[in-house]
Amino acid sequence: MDWYYYIALAAIASQLLLLLQTYKNYRYALHKFKRERFWYRPRTVLIVPCKGLDSAFHQNITSFFNQDYENYLLWFVVDDEADPAYGELCELRDRLSQTSKAQDVQVLVAGKGESCSQKIHNLLHCYERIAEDIEVMAFADSDICVRSDWLSNLLHPLRTAKNGVATGYRWFVPSKNNLASLALSAMNAKVAQFLGNTRFNQAWGGSMAIRVEVFRRLGLDKIWPKALSDDLSLSTAVKKVGMKVAFVPACLVASYESTTWPRLFEFGRRQFLITRIYAPRTWWFALLSSLYSVLGIWAAAGLAIYAATIRHEHMNLFTSVPVIFFANQLGRAVIRQRMADKLLAHERQAMRAARIADILACWAWSLLLLSFVIASAIGRTIRWRSIRYKLLSPTEIIVDKNDNSG
Repeated sequence: MDWYYYIALAAIASQLLLLLQTYKNYRYALHKFKRERFWYRPRTVLIVPCKGLDSAFHQNITSFFNQDYENYLLWFVVDDEADPAYGELCELRDRLSQTSKAQDVQVLVAGKGESCSQKIHNLLHCYERIAEDIEVMAFADSDICVRSDWLSNLLHPLRTAKNGVATGYRWFVPSKNNLASLALSAMNAKVAQFLGNTRFNQAWGGSMAIRVEVFRRLGLDKIWPKALSDDLSLSTAVKKVGMKVAFVPACLVASYESTTWPRLFEFGRRQFLITRIYAPRTWWFALLSSLYSVLGIWAAAGLAIYAATIRHEHMNLFTSVPVIFFANQLGRAVIRQRMADKLLAHERQAMRAARIADILACWAWSLLLLSFVIASAIGRTIRWRSIRYKLLSPTEIIVDKNDNSG
């Protein structure tokens, strides 16, 4: 087993480097979060696609009216007036428009999508209606709650030409502390920790912004009509021309959610299946890194036990590998939770149970994450917001028109 000596040293080194990168992302997030960004004020349309009533719907939607930004339009869009969200949005518009800084508030009806996801269809419906004086399009999901300075922070990186898109990310705050909801928060946190000042960033459609000129130059008005994923297709187009996806730590946003195990597995598989089609290298990284994390603890622990039984001369090294893998996962969980604690301080109490669960069960979440990635390797059909899609390629999907209600 002398071969294992060199593998063990390499594994230990990789874990230290991974922990260092997580800490660097943490330091980047705190450094950027403390800065104030109030002077860049391009004329912006904020587009919020809605379908159904999410958890904390009124609180989420109200937060978009309360942006401390004078030069923005606020457009909500649904696919049908029969959607429960439509009446609620109209009521909120009539009640909140007078006190909002938004210069124009609309609730638009896009109709049903044919060749792309319903979300993209809704976004394009709005895009086709923007005036020539609109410089930036910002996008938000209806299941997030944002601070009043969210829009100002999100737009700030776009003042620099090298940044093709600016993005935040979600942080699931369990509205009910059942185990599945705690697992959802932990799974999402493991992804969030990879965001920083790095070329591996991916835009997240629930909190992102792009200059209209860049959107058109990249041909996204031609790409989106055949796509399912708004953010991954946008990220691919941005990186293809050498531009950056700029992560804005101040735009880490709370998403109040509770779930069940069946819904959690459906969500996890869907997220990684979309990634497999639109960003295959990212999917392979997720698969290999998850497998590596799991084997680093369990397979290495088995080898350590075997080394102890035969009294191998490097038994201490064998034992240190699973210990270091576990310590790395524990350390990264602590770091990412400290980041969320700083960036979402107003949610500190609500996140307490999720924070404890993420740290104490960090080893279990690696197993769960691996199961999601493996499940996503099978099939090409997903169900998203009550609509079934078959993903044939990044530029071709089939919409099941008989499954678009509910």
